[in-house]
Amino acid sequence: MCKNYINPNLKRLLFDKNTDFSIKNLKASNSIFTPMSGSLFESLRKRYITLRDNELTNVFKVQDEIVSSIRAFLKSEGFIEILAPIIGPATDPGIRGAKQATIDYYGVPFKVMSSIILYKQMIITALPKVFALSPNIRLEPLETVRTRRHLTEFRQIDLEVAYATCEDVMELGERMLCHVIAHVKNKCRKELGERGKNLKTPKMPFKKYTYKEALEILKNMGVNVDYGKEIPWEAEETLSRLHSEPFWITNFPATARSFYYMESEEKPGELKDFDLIYPEGFGEAISGGEREHRYDRLLERMLKGGENPANYEWYLEMLKAGIPPSAGFGIGVERLTRFICGLENIWDAVPFPKVAGIPSP
Repeated sequence: MCKNYINPNLKRLLFDKNTDFSIKNLKASNSIFTPMSGSLFESLRKRYITLRDNELTNVFKVQDEIVSSIRAFLKSEGFIEILAPIIGPATDPGIRGAKQATIDYYGVPFKVMSSIILYKQMIITALPKVFALSPNIRLEPLETVRTRRHLTEFRQIDLEVAYATCEDVMELGERMLCHVIAHVKNKCRKELGERGKNLKTPKMPFKKYTYKEALEILKNMGVNVDYGKEIPWEAEETLSRLHSEPFWITNFPATARSFYYMESEEKPGELKDFDLIYPEGFGEAISGGEREHRYDRLLERMLKGGENPANYEWYLEMLKAGIPPSAGFGIGVERLTRFICGLENIWDAVPFPKVAGIPSP
């Protein structure tokens, strides 16, 4: 019966690979500006048409297997899945230039979660190994559309392990990624074959670079990054294109990351943290590290970073009460889907994409 209501002449609005990504008429105001024009804008606005395309539905079938395999893997490792909060008094401040979304919660300003990192530290006081499929909102700058890997609404598998080290969760992350890829290769041969995707399971252990080593590689390529700052997206992509397998970047400087990461005792100024980078230009996959759980140390880092402790009242009270040391990470589901399916644009890796500047359904 339903098929009679579908116009058989409807065709997919194809993305134009030559789309102009320049931001036009950008002014210093609160207005919403369209970061691009033409077919991309219309394709996202008219998702009710583009969703019917077989290429997209194949991607979503693969994504279903990705999420299922991650859940099965973590369950086999003894993890408990928790329900993640969507709003709260505070959220992750370390979101690389994106803005937090705020709502009025009965007269109290509440944040929409950009990450559940603070809440993971709370729950491990009761459950030592947890994960969640958590929705996140980050109001990204318009220029992030150029990266083709940023969404303002996305989901990530966020996990935390009490009394774990960086090495523990990095090894877990490697095994998890290899498990997912092997599972998808087996279960989604038809869907991947139709995309012409020859998926390869990475070899463990993955290559590791320190932040300093990564900057030195970039410098030798003529790309200069100021020490103490995040590696820019373009530079990260340059590193990514040098590799055919995922690799780690570790020990970022304390000035580059938020207060909840633990600083190294042996190398003051460096953090016990890491990013996993997909190869072939796909960029960041995982971000995580060991958490600072000591009240005095965390408060010191918070103040150095210019954060107002009053905005994190419950979190600081929790640290005073005492929480265990831990380590964990988050891995974006859409970025993982993009990598596995070999997608050019991340907005093809989610049914209802939210892209900076485009008020799509």
